[in-house]
Amino acid sequence: MASKNKLTRAAESIGAAVGRAEGTAHRFAKAGEKAAKKAAKAGAVAKKELAAITKQVEALQKQLYKTSKKLQKALR
Repeated sequence: MASKNKLTRAAESIGAAVGRAEGTAHRFAKAGEKAAKKAAKAGAVAKKELAAITKQVEALQKQLYKTSKKLQKALR
């Protein structure tokens, strides 16, 4: 086994720091993937809700148009 000189100790501390950094990076990457999946799901739900609201608005526009025509006829 090699003797413990300053160079070996420095290499050990550098290796330990790199290992900790890699572990932290993997944890953050995993959390980021989960967050991305959750955001994609939320986006899909929001898109469906927007489509439903759009249909409701179109129905209300038609109803308003018909009502205004009836009102114009009644006022003649």
